[in-house]
Amino acid sequence: MIRRASIPGRINIIGEHTDYAGGCSLAFASPHRLLFKADFNHPTIEGDDTVVALWMEAGGPPAKLDVMSSIPIGKGMSSSAALCLAIALCVNGPTMKNKAACLEAQRLEHTVLGTPCGLLDQMAMIHAQEGHCTLIDFTLLKTSSIPYPSTWMFKLVDSGIHRILNNHDYRDTATQEVKQRHVENENARVHQAMKASKEQLGQLLNESHESLRNIGVSTPEIDEQVHAIQKMNGVLGARMMGGGFGGMILVLVDDADVLPEQDVLVASSPGFVEEIL
Repeated sequence: MIRRASIPGRINIIGEHTDYAGGCSLAFASPHRLLFKADFNHPTIEGDDTVVALWMEAGGPPAKLDVMSSIPIGKGMSSSAALCLAIALCVNGPTMKNKAACLEAQRLEHTVLGTPCGLLDQMAMIHAQEGHCTLIDFTLLKTSSIPYPSTWMFKLVDSGIHRILNNHDYRDTATQEVKQRHVENENARVHQAMKASKEQLGQLLNESHESLRNIGVSTPEIDEQVHAIQKMNGVLGARMMGGGFGGMILVLVDDADVLPEQDVLVASSPGFVEEIL
């Protein structure tokens, strides 16, 4: 038997650093995907060292493990979460429930990769719907799909700063009071975003970046790039995306001709696993 998993990257529109604090986020699946194949017709566990370590921690049996991915690594698009989710699904098969898959993928990331992540990435990936955003409530671990507005055009700009989140204890970058204020304000921005015009959404993105800067997960280098992009003609708003300290900058543009070298993002389909007998 062979199992194959296909997992999208994650684009978080707004609601950053709220998932481990019972907050909410508005995200969608990117067109980038990680493809994972587990061939169980093999006498031993064979694959990349990190992949093998994750597979063994998940209780996977002997298998040949292959990974192909177009999700950029260390760029705030959740390449590690995609890998952990793919492994959880391939070990357990198509009958695994979404919630169990998300929790197992989170456990693998904590245990093997040493990243103290929340559940944003996994839930956004597995609950995605093509052409839709996903509203995630991390208190109830519930999601709802919202049609992706045709007026929203997002692009990604690579800051060129590679980040390794397990080198940062990003829950200890500010006082509890500051972090709590961020979560409350960011949650409010998520709910405002769902009925916002593109101009209003752009302002919310700018406010979100400033709040992330205040809790200490940005850097002066990222801030400089974000502020320069925010001032460009045709840019409605921009912010650092992901856990912080580098990676991609999410940019809301007025039309596709802004930042012409970058593609307009589309909301992709969810992660899944299939069996080939």
